[in-house]
Amino acid sequence: MEKSEKREEILAIGGMTCAACALRVEKAVQKLDGVSSAAVNFAAEKLFVAYEAPHVLERIKETVVKIGYEVREKPKGAAVTLAIGGMTCAACSQRVERALKKLPGIEAVTVNLATEKAALVYDPQSLRLSAIREAVEKAGYTVQESSKLGAVDEDKARKEREIKTLRTKFIVAASLGLPLLYIAMVPMIKAVTLPFPKSLAPMNFPFIYALAELALVIPIIIAGNRFYRAGFKNLLRRSPNMDSLIAVGTSAAVLYSLYNVRRIYEGDFRAVEALYFETAGVIIALILLGKFLEARSKGRTSEAIKKLMGLAPKTAVLLEGGVEKEIPIDEVVKGDVLVVKPGAKIPVDGVVLEGHTAIDESMLTGESMPVDKNAGDRVYAATINSNGVVTFKAEKIGGDTALAQIIKLVEDAQSSKAPIAQLADIVSGYFVPIVCLIAVLAGAAWFAASSAGLVSLPAGKSALEFSLTIFISVLVIACPCALGLATPTAIMVGTGKGAEQGILIKGGEALETAHKINTIVFDKTGTITEGKPQVTDIVVEQGEENEFLRLVASVEKGSEHPLGQAIVQEAASRGLELTQAADFLALTGRGIEARVKTADSSGAAAVLVGNRKLMDERGIALGDFSERSDRLAEEGKTPMFAGVDGKIAGIVAVADVVKDSSRAAIEALHKMGNQVAMITGDNKKTAAAIAKQVGIDKVLSEVLPQDKSNEVKKLQNEGRKVAMVGDGINDAPALVQSDIGIAIGSGTDVAIESADIVLMRSDLLDVPRAITLSKKTIRAIKQNLFWAFGYNVLGIPIAAGVLYLFGGPLLNPIFAAAAMSMSSVSVLTNALRLTRVKL
Repeated sequence: MEKSEKREEILAIGGMTCAACALRVEKAVQKLDGVSSAAVNFAAEKLFVAYEAPHVLERIKETVVKIGYEVREKPKGAAVTLAIGGMTCAACSQRVERALKKLPGIEAVTVNLATEKAALVYDPQSLRLSAIREAVEKAGYTVQESSKLGAVDEDKARKEREIKTLRTKFIVAASLGLPLLYIAMVPMIKAVTLPFPKSLAPMNFPFIYALAELALVIPIIIAGNRFYRAGFKNLLRRSPNMDSLIAVGTSAAVLYSLYNVRRIYEGDFRAVEALYFETAGVIIALILLGKFLEARSKGRTSEAIKKLMGLAPKTAVLLEGGVEKEIPIDEVVKGDVLVVKPGAKIPVDGVVLEGHTAIDESMLTGESMPVDKNAGDRVYAATINSNGVVTFKAEKIGGDTALAQIIKLVEDAQSSKAPIAQLADIVSGYFVPIVCLIAVLAGAAWFAASSAGLVSLPAGKSALEFSLTIFISVLVIACPCALGLATPTAIMVGTGKGAEQGILIKGGEALETAHKINTIVFDKTGTITEGKPQVTDIVVEQGEENEFLRLVASVEKGSEHPLGQAIVQEAASRGLELTQAADFLALTGRGIEARVKTADSSGAAAVLVGNRKLMDERGIALGDFSERSDRLAEEGKTPMFAGVDGKIAGIVAVADVVKDSSRAAIEALHKMGNQVAMITGDNKKTAAAIAKQVGIDKVLSEVLPQDKSNEVKKLQNEGRKVAMVGDGINDAPALVQSDIGIAIGSGTDVAIESADIVLMRSDLLDVPRAITLSKKTIRAIKQNLFWAFGYNVLGIPIAAGVLYLFGGPLLNPIFAAAAMSMSSVSVLTNALRLTRVKL
């Protein structure tokens, strides 16, 4: 049976209010057949799921809705609103609608005569916006303007609406909660005389006083209705969350107060002292304030990814039949010929067809200097065209562009969980039920003890009122939100900060492991060095130097090794004409061999180019060349021996320039307490010379590509946490073997795929920066978890009356609500401090 292909999807989830909600969604989805993995990021309000068959996705969505949450669907097509001119009656709007519905690719269309607008959803890959305009104009009307919302704008608009709604609700609750608190507290304050309306004096007009409090609290309860709707719904489903705690606590206060309003109505005026409307009102106002601040802070945690998404241009200039026309970016298809003028952004990835320019690629590589582009060169979406006009062919569009891949990588990282978060996840699953149990037990214990006269009660409080205060305080002070936000917010901000600096961290586990690293192994070529070697010396046994170089370069022409390419370039610079090599064979880790025609065309010579090991294998005596080779190696050059027809013919020495940042990066790593090693296929003397230049501690030389991972394993067996930094295909196994694989962004796709951290720039200083970012992010997570656990561990017993038991104060539920609201905000604020970290 053929194995199902693994699919991945990111779903926006609505209705989650605390960590318990996120955990519930995660567990429900993980139980489904066909689901490989599911992870919910509470801070980002997203479900990241891997599944095996198309039909599973629908079951996932149904399950999320069934357990009481919302799946926010992305529009399948592009949504656009067109302003239509010339419509005078209903027949006109119907005519426009019919004309648009006939077009292939239209998914939905509504024409509103009153607003004179047409709202459409269409498939940009099968229908261009220009064709829609033409259809409207052909029907006899005009298109005046269009407005289009991308997924980022829609998400931003939704979050802004949510923040605005919470702000409005808080203002309503606070503007009524403050006077409610005032009229509830002022009559109780005897030390100071504060202004108070005589018509509301509780002792003189208790029923009017009670109705006034009730009138003020009802709009507050309406403003906080979401807590009751979600809270009781989850309670009935036996999966209580933070909303359930607030709903039960404030409902208890309101119901008890309503009972006392009835007592007052029936003539028991002493019941006026047992009204707790202000407790419920102020608690809801404070929780709404906390939720408003939390929503605003959560929006800031994903600012980095929004900035990346905002880099993408919204339009492109299409060249069709020699005519330029501007089209939305979603309408660009592979193979389109696009024009980019000076100062404009490259719309999609492609290859230059005509023109010459310099392009600012700093958003991708971090390099500030513009890169020259000519016909045949690649260009990337969102990079900026500095001066010339270029025409290029679109090759990668939408989610396939380099920018889109970076955004996906950051999104995936932000969805992942760090191992350090496991304890918080376990606690979140049991937290709310345990708090409910503690509240009931504490309330019942105090009621029983006070009723039996075992403890003295505060003046004017009955046993029921006292136990109710305890019950409400315990429910309201507990904060599962802080536990749920502690880790994901720090990971989101940390990975976002890295992305801004060109450091792409692929997940929470990589972020956590990186801070434990104590040994860094660098590949030499292309990592410590520029990877652009040049021929420095040619030593020949006999004959003409250029002929010797021609033979060697003809063999190396078939090689992709940077050292071989340097020899080919040297031959080209001397104007030497290379011949096609026959019987080419690459000898891994040793060299290459082939047959090449001699200059006099009398026959083909067997040419062998490689290291000392290869010469020894083939029995070629080196003679004086052995000493010359050692001298070149001591100078930091890489000598390559060349044998022709079984005899030594000469040496070609190649040197690679050390990167400017290499020494500074290694010094920074030493200051952080790390051991630094270098791994290379070069001989010991060449490797030692390079290592000395940059300050390497340990040199692993003459290592074959397939043995690099074994060398990393040896270091790990010594008990060291190893990071491997490389850029080539042959580094991939070592990157996978290491605890943390770090790929240079200018390297190969295979190396980048195998790595845990990708450095978009070729600047080695980003290695210590990445480790510093990891350390600071993990420190923030630990601080958040300490605060979240510490707050609940201390807060709940205080709310349960432990201090009062030993002669201390009794916690008022209002102060409990304030503390709860601020706990989650403080966790978010601490995570946001990472945005100011200097790497």
